[in-house]
Amino acid sequence: MYEKYLKYYPGFPLKGVNFVDILPLMHDKSVFRSVIRDLGALCGAPNVIAPEARGFLFAAPMLTECSNVRNIIPMRKRGKLPFSKGDLVTIDIVKEYGKDTLYFRLSDVAAGRPDGDVFHVTFFDDVLATGGTAMGVAKAIEKMKVVRDGREYGIKVEDFVFLVELDDLKGRNKLGGIAPVKSLIHLSGIE
Repeated sequence: MYEKYLKYYPGFPLKGVNFVDILPLMHDKSVFRSVIRDLGALCGAPNVIAPEARGFLFAAPMLTECSNVRNIIPMRKRGKLPFSKGDLVTIDIVKEYGKDTLYFRLSDVAAGRPDGDVFHVTFFDDVLATGGTAMGVAKAIEKMKVVRDGREYGIKVEDFVFLVELDDLKGRNKLGGIAPVKSLIHLSGIE
């Protein structure tokens, strides 16, 4: 249904990569709204952690379109998030293009809704390729604690949600042992 809106750029950003451009889904208000609602319906946790930039371009509208999504936790690159001492968390990840570092604030998690002693989160991103970003984030955050009102909480990845999954790259295999993987669009023959 949504596949017809995607564009492809062979050799971008590196030779041998066939880049899937999801931004055309934003060219039509009704299509974009439908995508956001369908993605939100896949999210099993009220707190959604989303890496920049396309991750939170699509995650943020879930706050107004999807009643089950209550909090967005943005993950940014270096120097993009203001922070107080002890609030900023650094996560090193290995992606299909090489190593990268993402940052998020514990206070953004604490602003969400806990369940018992745990903040359940959905990890959302635009494209699941090799699964390096999602796996790196999930493994790191599940070891962390968040303090809210003097009480300590754990963080648990409830599920992984992706707009597009590149099935041939089998990123799902890395993530399935951590939490269920849900994707709105599945593509094959794209590497």
